[in-house]
Amino acid sequence: MSNNKIVFEQAVTTLDHERWDTDGQDAPLALEALEEGKILFFPHLSFTLTADELTLLDPKLVDPKRKNISFQPLKNRLTGVALTERLPAIRQLLERYYQDSCRLIEAILPFYRQTLHSPTDTLRLHPITAWKNTTSWRKDDSRLHVDAFPSRPTRGQRILRIFTNINPNGENRSWRVGEPFPQLAQRFLPNLGGYSPLKSWLLDKIGITKTRRSPYDQLMLQLHDAMKADRDYQQYGPQLAVEFPPGSSWICFSDQTPHAAMNGQFMLEQTFLLPPDAMKNPRHAPVKVLESLLHKPLI
Repeated sequence: MSNNKIVFEQAVTTLDHERWDTDGQDAPLALEALEEGKILFFPHLSFTLTADELTLLDPKLVDPKRKNISFQPLKNRLTGVALTERLPAIRQLLERYYQDSCRLIEAILPFYRQTLHSPTDTLRLHPITAWKNTTSWRKDDSRLHVDAFPSRPTRGQRILRIFTNINPNGENRSWRVGEPFPQLAQRFLPNLGGYSPLKSWLLDKIGITKTRRSPYDQLMLQLHDAMKADRDYQQYGPQLAVEFPPGSSWICFSDQTPHAAMNGQFMLEQTFLLPPDAMKNPRHAPVKVLESLLHKPLI
């Protein structure tokens, strides 16, 4: 493990809330910390499962062709379920988590409530070790990385994620958290390649991507891969081990906060997209940081 450690308070802001529709008196603090790249940690914010929902904590419910079960609430689209008879119960669980996530955003991050969009939530049932041992290094999320979607270009939009550990057996969700994004970008940017408009057009044309990648999307994918491929950085780069116990929740911009999932099983996760100009301080957005370093537009 690295000797170049990060102090907990530099990477994590702890908020003592027990309700999803909590009061928002610390909303300004939460917004500032989140946009700086910190994790908002709620050690007492649990999502209680009913007796029937507890029976859903079974990896056999996940389609073998998929990593997780996913739900798009605005489209009522549920994918990744192996057993059709459990579809109604899983849909109800993920809809309930989505509604609680919206309540939390309303209370803690009201500045975003009108601009967050494209919600997707996932039910993650496999232990991290299961996919760590059976996937390629690019898909190995136990390596420090920032999120970038290979098939779904964001064109600079932020990836806001809410996580909740629902493990019924007392097992923590263990992460490693990395350095602030500006330092990360300065470290890797000199060795990243250029943008190919032809490649972007071709990937879109043949359906590998849903839209054309912008220079930003291409750069972020290269950064994602460069981080994961650098074994010295994974071992010796600035990092902090963080434990998220059962019954806790946390929020981060996963395109900004370097993270790696090391251990744990059974988690709910809610994703939103946010235009960078909808931030309180857009200069913290990765696209703005990269544009500042390169002195050119990326979207």
